[in-house]
Amino acid sequence: MQQLGKTALVVGASSGIGKAIAEQLLAAGWTVGLTSRKLENLAPLLSKWGQQARAKVIDVDDAEAARMGLRAFADDLGGVDLWVLNAGTGILNRDFSWEPERQTIATNVLGFAAMTDAAVHHCIARGAGRIVGISSVAKKRGHPLTASYSGSKAFVSLYLDGVRQFVRRKAPKVSVTEVAPGYIDTPLQQFDEAFWVASADTAARQIIAAALAGRKHAYVPRRWGLIAALLSLMPR
Repeated sequence: MQQLGKTALVVGASSGIGKAIAEQLLAAGWTVGLTSRKLENLAPLLSKWGQQARAKVIDVDDAEAARMGLRAFADDLGGVDLWVLNAGTGILNRDFSWEPERQTIATNVLGFAAMTDAAVHHCIARGAGRIVGISSVAKKRGHPLTASYSGSKAFVSLYLDGVRQFVRRKAPKVSVTEVAPGYIDTPLQQFDEAFWVASADTAARQIIAAALAGRKHAYVPRRWGLIAALLSLMPR
């Protein structure tokens, strides 16, 4: 990953995949803008990387504030070459209670659209850039305990397809990559039946590689592409 002198903005950088992506970009010499709901969550990265890492509080549940905050942060960074739209949530909802459904949809649908809005307009204005959005293999099928999560990730995937087509007309040099991870060892992973669980570091390496290669779609780890294909063929 020889990308010295480049700038990235990682939304949701305090833990899991987002933190691993930020760490790997910083180690490769990137300047990285980090966001989280709370500044103290980013303290370890800021302490370790000094001026190479910059931070801003962004809560994607407040979609309008997040959209405007990300636009301002990108300008403060002097321009962003790589946007990583990673912030999201997933809640096991055994009783189909309303609040977990509302929160998941607010974060993963409206919040994701707000993040994407900031990234798209910034990249189009610059005429270049890479946008990577984190979906999930869960987009392929609904799950009885995470109906809103599966539905929201299906939205992310189809939304990014449309965004890619829009951006291609406005700024052909801008790439949009949709990444669908399988089970990753992060705080978000809550399923007892999880298999093929990969580390956040492994996922981060493959996500960065897919984004820098300008790929349209990527399953992480790659073997989850086989599972996705099987899920498309299996009867309900």
